[in-house]
Amino acid sequence: MNCKITRSAAKVLSKELNKDENKDLKLRVFVTHAHGDHAHYGMDLDTATEKDEVVSTDKDIDVILDSSEPLLDGVRIDYFYLPEEGFVITNPSKGNHGDH
Repeated sequence: MNCKITRSAAKVLSKELNKDENKDLKLRVFVTHAHGDHAHYGMDLDTATEKDEVVSTDKDIDVILDSSEPLLDGVRIDYFYLPEEGFVITNPSKGNHGDH
């Protein structure tokens, strides 16, 4: 499985992951809703289970992905400041380039 985190997203995520209360947690990305050939995504801090795959990224952030969910393979996590500040998760490898 594969996951890409942009520099702006890594900056925000690292601040949260480096807090003392989160020291034993990793970032989990999950499918909140799937329809047709694409999905909508969410994320949280969590610990891995036996059905998960922990993917290392080039930003030194490990991401937990459910290995049984093919729509998670290739997700991209970005963080935008405009027009609204927040995370955007897409999966360009599956043709999902954003909300519709």
